[in-house]
Amino acid sequence: MTYSEPPRITVYGCGPDEAVLFRELAPRFGVTPTITDAPLSVANIELAAGSRSISVGHKTPIANAALLALGQAGVTYVSTRSIGCNHIDVEYAASIGITVENVSYSPDSVADFTLMLMLMAVRDAKSIIRRADVHDYRLNEVRGKELRDLTVGVIGTGRIGATVMDRLRGFGCRVLAHDNRPKTPAEYVPLDDLLQQSDLVTLHAPLNPDTHHLLNRQRIEQMKQGALIVNTGRGALIDTDALVSALESGRLGGAALDVVEGEEGIFYADCRTRPVKSKSLLRLQELPNVLISPHTAYYTDHALRDTVENSLTNCLKFESGNQHG
Repeated sequence: MTYSEPPRITVYGCGPDEAVLFRELAPRFGVTPTITDAPLSVANIELAAGSRSISVGHKTPIANAALLALGQAGVTYVSTRSIGCNHIDVEYAASIGITVENVSYSPDSVADFTLMLMLMAVRDAKSIIRRADVHDYRLNEVRGKELRDLTVGVIGTGRIGATVMDRLRGFGCRVLAHDNRPKTPAEYVPLDDLLQQSDLVTLHAPLNPDTHHLLNRQRIEQMKQGALIVNTGRGALIDTDALVSALESGRLGGAALDVVEGEEGIFYADCRTRPVKSKSLLRLQELPNVLISPHTAYYTDHALRDTVENSLTNCLKFESGNQHG
């Protein structure tokens, strides 16, 4: 691939750790990066001047007005540094001539974190740790469970869901799977059957109009009495109000959530000195049987390097295709 000058790629919403990697890797790819920690907006479109390709983060929704301004500035490709694209209106982008693609990264990052949350949920780790922190070292009133004695339902069996199932096999539990397009050897069952039979349900489906509130009030009511939910996918896969009601009533035994509806503008921010405006998030965190982590399952050295490298690779592939017609 020959360019008269190195391709310019503007990187928006770039955290300090990502910036280090972009500056390290870009020269190896023959790329000149323009890096900003600010998320893409109409106000900073000028940073994309001279770039046909840009890279964006997943932490802030991208307005259609910003996409339109990008198109007017000559940008024709957006690589989002995430597996999900639910923060971008991909169809609108396509309608104005902008291609949007995601990146792949080590599925082990989210899979490992998912297993950690499962184990913490079945052993009621939140209450154990909180009590130990105040020097109450008595045993819990309720004994923990062992994964080998449970049925685990995996909803969504793409790269991450399949990697979770690989890990679960080592624990000896029964694993049920549900996916509209089965992708890996597993015991696939209809969603209703999975919910009715599983002691623990873990969510790995992409968020789209078909999966929004996939676990709604009706489906949560189908679940086993005392069942647990783990979500490292997207917050809006679950109807949060229905989840809170089921947890408060004791219908569900607990939840471990790395993603929550309405997390935007809260997760990734230091909220110690300002109010958290999400009442549902505050209520979830009050509950003794709910674990919350701030959308951090993906955040490992390996996955972050994959993300940066694959975002650069995607942009260069697009540039190469344009270069050669």
